[in-house]
Amino acid sequence: MSPEEIKSAIASGLLSFPVTHFQTDLSLHLESYSRHVAWLSGFEAAALFAAGGTGEFFSLSPEEVGLVTKAAKEASGSVPIITGCGYGTSLAIDTARQAERAGADGLLLLPHYLMEASQEGIYRHVKSVCQSTPLGVILYNRANSVATADTVARLAEACPNLIGFKDGTGRVDLVRHVTAKLGDRLCYIGGMPTHELFAEGFNGVGVTTYSSAVFNFVPALAQRFYKAMRAGDRATMEDILNRFFFPFAALRDREAGYAVSIIKAGVELVGQTPGPVRPPLTDLTPDEKQMLASLIETAGA
Repeated sequence: MSPEEIKSAIASGLLSFPVTHFQTDLSLHLESYSRHVAWLSGFEAAALFAAGGTGEFFSLSPEEVGLVTKAAKEASGSVPIITGCGYGTSLAIDTARQAERAGADGLLLLPHYLMEASQEGIYRHVKSVCQSTPLGVILYNRANSVATADTVARLAEACPNLIGFKDGTGRVDLVRHVTAKLGDRLCYIGGMPTHELFAEGFNGVGVTTYSSAVFNFVPALAQRFYKAMRAGDRATMEDILNRFFFPFAALRDREAGYAVSIIKAGVELVGQTPGPVRPPLTDLTPDEKQMLASLIETAGA
């Protein structure tokens, strides 16, 4: 897909990040992963992100990112696949090329590793990655890589294949500055953990789609919430928030890293075989898994 085609696809509906499946020895379990991606592809996702944050990108090698991307592309049918890349510039470029060879339709550029960086440094890093690939690139503003509206505008001018801006900061003022300054030059994606908690507010500043982690295991519920948000159906949103998302977030917040671990637990509870998370993440306890199972059942999900 061309950058403009992937931009249009992303803007058309709900997005999600399939978890990466592992064997008990923590090696890739691509057969199980492919089954899961094929299942998710039947629930009207606008695009799926292979090896994203929820897919434990941070624990994968560039070669594994390529393998996961290839498996996702083969299993997803007509649903576009966007692949994560990140870390230092050379490693991000290497990963981008692995993803491109594996058939990715676009890239999500996650934050660089560890060090804080100036706006000029972020600009040079993102520009270098964009210029290394013909694929459409989405900039993920989060953690130690937060571009200002001016930097995003410079990048949009310098990089025709920069097609999206994803926010993981939760800073409404910054996001509004970006959407006001860039207009329809980019598509805008919500990327806060359990973004459904933020979706209504961010929709008001121009972030009309988002990545839903719970789509991994309750895709019909995730779509129902998204469609209610786009329709301004506050009653439906509040019902789902109270019955599912607020108690889900309370369980998620019990331990650092559970934003990924709880999704894997949910995938297992609905009959898939995602395996464990890789260290340094830790899995939910048996009692916490039972709490999640009860929540899924109570919410009718």
